[in-house]
Amino acid sequence: MEGPFIEPSPPRFAVDRLRERFPGALLEVAEFRGEITVLVPREGIVEIARFLRDDPGTAFDMLTVVTGVHFLGRDYDFEVLYHLYSVQKNHRLRLKVRLRENDTVDSVTPVWPGANWPEREAYDLVGVRFHGHPDLRRIIMPEDYPDHPLRRDFDVEGGPSDIRPEGRVASPGFRDMESV
Repeated sequence: MEGPFIEPSPPRFAVDRLRERFPGALLEVAEFRGEITVLVPREGIVEIARFLRDDPGTAFDMLTVVTGVHFLGRDYDFEVLYHLYSVQKNHRLRLKVRLRENDTVDSVTPVWPGANWPEREAYDLVGVRFHGHPDLRRIIMPEDYPDHPLRRDFDVEGGPSDIRPEGRVASPGFRDMESV
């Protein structure tokens, strides 16, 4: 079949290639709705990313998304997700690392220079810190802003999370939505 098409089956072979090259490094593999997510240790993200980019069998030459997610009440505080795409092979893969509050993860900008701004955005809005990033500073919020507005503990009433108003709030915020 010629022309662009979407491969109906996810690139399971990429997971096999990762298992061959990095035995024991795949902490979890999940497949949902035709997409594969691989949980890897934060210490190995750059080496794994470089392998996936440079290996002719996988050829993940494009990083399409870097995002951070904040959680409450789990064994980890953050997940950083990397959505990879191969232009040549037309397949996708998602890498994921988990972090505690004071952990950092190595920047993937040496592998994909386009990670620069998405990593800055994850830092700015969620608070994920990327070690070795060439210019890790806020990209949306003011430099002196004390909080990260996409964290789940962020007070949507307008103040930093450590300032709580007296009495009942005017509208439910994220902290109140769990009971709704």
